[in-house]
Amino acid sequence: MSHLLEVKDLSMRFGGLLAVDGVQLAIKPKEIFAIIGPNGAGKTTVFNCISGFYKPTTGVITLEGASIAGLGSHSVAQRGVVRTFQNVRLFKSMTALENLLVAQHSRTSKSVLGGLFNTKGYRASERLAVENAMKWLHFMGIAEFANREAGNLAYGHQRRLEIARCMITQPKLLMLDEPAAGLNPQEKVELQHLIDRLRAEFDVTVLLIEHDMGLVMGVSERILCMEYGKPIAMGTPEEVRNNERVIKAYLGEA
Repeated sequence: MSHLLEVKDLSMRFGGLLAVDGVQLAIKPKEIFAIIGPNGAGKTTVFNCISGFYKPTTGVITLEGASIAGLGSHSVAQRGVVRTFQNVRLFKSMTALENLLVAQHSRTSKSVLGGLFNTKGYRASERLAVENAMKWLHFMGIAEFANREAGNLAYGHQRRLEIARCMITQPKLLMLDEPAAGLNPQEKVELQHLIDRLRAEFDVTVLLIEHDMGLVMGVSERILCMEYGKPIAMGTPEEVRNNERVIKAYLGEA
């Protein structure tokens, strides 16, 4: 099977600090793949390189065989790679519905004249955008909060809204940066079910960084463990869980 995303010999240097050194991974379509490791391991730097926030010092990043290394985050997103952040980034003063309308701006009618004159085509595109936004709010179980400001939603609901904002763009690769951070145990269980549903129903490929090992081991098919910017192990959850280097570096001795 051809890979959706391939990363080869990825390195990222900040002045004298080599934050990422020789990372390689290849993710198949519809796979759920996790990156784990202690704080400072370089996980978020890898995410930032893939999603276009950093231009890697060296290395190759391809999406469906086409290079995306060094492209800006907007260009990478247009190609179908979208992400959440460790700290939720929503338009807090906009409603939940408005957040999802903004995310669709590239798909709705851009005609300035159409907006000014409220043309039939413009109205139709706006109506479809609202319907699509409401569909995702229902899917996420937060439709009752459609008209509530995002900043006033419960934290777990903000997380779901942020994921909805990604999914409404119909991505090929959904990147989740510590999606379980700040969630209670029940919300973590629900998040695992949500990730499984997104893959099953929308054929999306998922790449996540996560510290919660229950979630990682429960949802991932393969895991890359990093330490000090370098990959130290890759394999199935069972293989990684029993890897001596991973236990010593991250999981802790029994």
